[in-house]
Parts: sequence; C-alpha cells; structure tokens
Amino acid sequence: MPALSITEYHPFTDHPQLSGWLSFEKDRGASHGDQAAIGANGDEAVRIDPIAGELVTETFEYDGGRQATVYVPPDPPEAVVFAGDGQLISQWGGYLEAVDVPHTMIVGAYRTADEDEMARIKEYSPPFDEERFAAHERFFVEDVRSWVRSRFGVALPAERTAVCGVSASGELALAMGLRHPDIYGAVFSASPGGGYRPPAVMPNPLPRTYLVAGTLEPFFLENATRWADALRDAGADVVMTERVGTHGDPFWQAEFPLMVAWAFGR
Repeated sequence: MPALSITEYHPFTDHPQLSGWLSFEKDRGASHGDQAAIGANGDEAVRIDPIAGELVTETFEYDGGRQATVYVPPDPPEAVVFAGDGQLISQWGGYLEAVDVPHTMIVGAYRTADEDEMARIKEYSPPFDEERFAAHERFFVEDVRSWVRSRFGVALPAERTAVCGVSASGELALAMGLRHPDIYGAVFSASPGGGYRPPAVMPNPLPRTYLVAGTLEPFFLENATRWADALRDAGADVVMTERVGTHGDPFWQAEFPLMVAWAFGR
C-alpha cells in the first residue's frame, strides 16, 4: 500500500465512518466474551480454558473506583503487557498459555463505565480533552504500575514491557509508547482509531511498534498504515500486518500471541 501523507489532526467529524463506528463499539461491548478467536488462516485460535494462571483485580480511587485486572502467568513473568480496555485484554492469558511464548503478565486497566463512547475516546486519544487524557495517563502510567510493583514485585525494564490496545485504546497504546518510551519498549496497536495522528515531529527515541488491521475495516486499516509509514520514516522498528478480517475481538485475540512473540521472543 502506498505511503499516506501525514496531515494536521482533524476531528472525527471529518470521517463519515465515525457515527457508525461509535454505534458498533457500543453494540459490540455486550458480547465481548461470546466469540471465539479466529486466526489469520480462518481457523479458530487455540485457547487454554481454564487458564493455569490466575486473575487478580484491584479497584483504584481514579474516576470514583476504576478497576484493573492482572493475568498472572503460572510461572514467573518474563515480560509484561499493560493494556487499555483492560476488562477485555486481561482475559487473553489463555491464548498465550496455548502457544510457546515467554511467560507474560497482562495488566488490564478498565475503560470508563460511561456509556457515551466519546468518554472513552477522551481518555484514550490526546487531541479531544487534554485534562481528561492527562488524568487517565497518570492513572495508567503511575497508579497502575506502582500497584503492580508493590503487589506482584514486577518491575521489568522497557525492553520487556509493552503497551497494548485495540480500536480507541490502540490510540492510547501509541500515545503512551511515544510519550513514555523509557517505560514501554514496545507498542501493540490493533485497528487504531483515527483521532490521534502521527505528530509532525516524532519524539526520539521511539518504541518498537506492531500494528495490525483487517482488510474488511478500511478506516482502521488506513489509520494503522498511516502510523506505520510515519514511524518507519522516523527510523522506528515497525511491523505492519494486514490480514483478512474485520473490527472485533476475534481478530485481535488471534493476533495477540503473535505480538507477544515478536516483542519478547522465544
């Protein structure tokens, strides 16, 4: 696919897909756990169920009681992934247990309970509400990480730490990676939204970045490709994967073990 030009940020209202996407995201939320993950070749991705690891949930003061759930692998973690949309991604440990990847802790910070999808976007995408984004950033980067260190004794270096997100939280992952490369050495961004776009001047250093989007979600594929092109032009280590697939949990769940294997090896 040819490189896309990097433009100034335009609100989502410039994109006719926004209203449909917001409705889709709201409707999809009720069925997050009801779908099997489908791999790139169309086969169902393998998941260990019940998991050998455990899930630990904590409630924080942020936003009147925001939760985070941690998937603790059955063996000492060799890597850790911090994720937005944590009520979803923290449940993906079974996909990692089914394949040969390093023992990886997943720390999932929950999205807002506000049913207005724009509330989630304002926390995850920097351009919309600077104050709200900054407050969530402190919760995500400081509060959650501090609890993980104290509760589990896990404080791995950046080269063993990734930040992950899907759709709107894919923007969060990109933003956190660019703003905190000393903490998150790798970014996993699946089907990122279009509100947060590559800055005209990239920071240095840049995290390694794995982007993926489906051929059946052209808006999100365009966003992912824009980021891949911009990061490569800035000298970053980038993987951009384009697969047959659409916007949803099965597509992302199947890709997650590949992201972990790429970032942390085996």
